[in-house]
Amino acid sequence: MTAMNFPAGSVGETLCKMVGVWHDHIDIYSLDGEPLAEDTLSGTPGSAPFDNIVYVDFDGENYRQTNVTFRGRPLHVRSFQGRFQDGILRFGNLGPNDPQHIGVSGGPGRIIFSPNQITDAWENYAEPDFIHLSSPNTRSRTTLLYRHGKAVRTLCALGQKISPDTTRRIDFDPRGPGESVHDVIKPSHVFKK
Repeated sequence: MTAMNFPAGSVGETLCKMVGVWHDHIDIYSLDGEPLAEDTLSGTPGSAPFDNIVYVDFDGENYRQTNVTFRGRPLHVRSFQGRFQDGILRFGNLGPNDPQHIGVSGGPGRIIFSPNQITDAWENYAEPDFIHLSSPNTRSRTTLLYRHGKAVRTLCALGQKISPDTTRRIDFDPRGPGESVHDVIKPSHVFKK
């Protein structure tokens, strides 16, 4: 699937450009910008900074992403999926009380992953993702984490595309060689009070 099949700046075009294997380096910050060595309130708490392998697949309709932590924290794998409908990405249910996450355009090369609606789940957890593709092989992702109704920290992931091929695991994937880059989708419980 090429980005040529979708209008410039659309969600579909940006998803096409995201397809591939990314190496993300992630730093965590307090609200005033101080780097944090521990991220205690996120959905996947742990030390910071850390690194992920991110496998992204999109066939024009179906979206699939798997994050694999490989440095700075113990191995952690998280997979999720979505479907491109009515010009936006609609994620599958992420877990109990999920406020129906969507992916919307922020303009050319920009996409925002965020809850579609404000629900009681926002009182416990919300973390909108703002992703910017600055070139075909570089991207940044910035999030603002809300816990118990209050902003608590930010996250910045700087990514480099290391392969366009998502049909096999890359050599330094700590899971080793395997049949699929994607894992079983498991529900998150971060939205429950």
